[in-house]
Amino acid sequence: MNELASKIREGDARALARAATGIENRDPQALETLRELGPFEGHARIVGITGPPGAGKSTLVDALAGALRREGKRVAIIAVDPTSRLTGGAILGDRIRMQKHHADPGIFIRSMATRGSTGGLARATADVVRLMDRAGYDYVVIETLGVGQDEVEIAGLAQITVVVLMPGMGDDVQAIKAGILEIADIFVINKSDLPGADRLEIELQHLHKPMIRTIATEAAGLDDLVAQVSRPVLPLHKPHRPGGLCYLDHLGVAVKDLAAAVTFYETLGLAVTHRETVATEKVRVAMLPAGDSRIELLEPAAPDSPIARFLEKRGPGLHHIALKVPDLAAAVERLRSTGARLLNEPRPGAGGHLYVFVHPASTGGVLLELIQESET
Repeated sequence: MNELASKIREGDARALARAATGIENRDPQALETLRELGPFEGHARIVGITGPPGAGKSTLVDALAGALRREGKRVAIIAVDPTSRLTGGAILGDRIRMQKHHADPGIFIRSMATRGSTGGLARATADVVRLMDRAGYDYVVIETLGVGQDEVEIAGLAQITVVVLMPGMGDDVQAIKAGILEIADIFVINKSDLPGADRLEIELQHLHKPMIRTIATEAAGLDDLVAQVSRPVLPLHKPHRPGGLCYLDHLGVAVKDLAAAVTFYETLGLAVTHRETVATEKVRVAMLPAGDSRIELLEPAAPDSPIARFLEKRGPGLHHIALKVPDLAAAVERLRSTGARLLNEPRPGAGGHLYVFVHPASTGGVLLELIQESET
């Protein structure tokens, strides 16, 4: 292992913080450190904490960390915060959150700015979670922004997703039912000493999920929560990779009206988990998971967008097929050696992943996108 990886395994918090910063900035040395730590992955329990603003998520995370520490567990907390327009950093930072844990070497707190990502998760969150796991923490707790229905991305990253609500929400529960309520493994009714806790519990009973009442400011109900987040879970499902080489990531579909297309797919039970405007391609993107793969809806963001030209020439329809590969650079070298026609050099696209397009003339008639697999 390199020196930074060795220090991280030795419990050096400064080295860990430096690596986390490097991963957020996609620094090659930090990413190499993450790869070197790969053999240590799989120890941590990954817990997602989400829910609407005002439910007391930060206070609950603080209390949960304290309860886990009393059991001798090491805890890493990743708090995904809004982005400062001035600095690009997290507005709510380590200095504000959970000050009483500052001197505890068994708790590591990291604030991450969303940097424009939707879905409640920063682009590099998944890699930072892997870093904490490989650093030897027993629990990695991810607290998301809590902005409503877009929070569903947490379910794809956490082994157990905790949705935090509070009494008195009334119609708000109905408004978010199609979003974060459906991803919950556990419901926490925080501030349960307030009027309306019984009514809220009744409104949630039909979802048939474990339900815990807490008063996070008093650490009430925390033993029950620890028991639930510590229960055995099935391993996170990973897509099958034929031959260990690549797998289908998504189908790209060009559409004239993104909102109308999303509405159609939602009638089939699919839900948008990511929206983004990719400036380099002048395109607006909506991602809808469908089994192990996804459907990527593409709407032109400018008249000279490649998607606009595609629509003008061929009309709406299948635009490309995307495969994820474990080593994009190696795949590009192999393709070039065979004379395949590449349309661009590897560059960041939707979700921050590196990608390259291969011309239909080289693939049998379909535009092919190759994406660097983010898991290392």
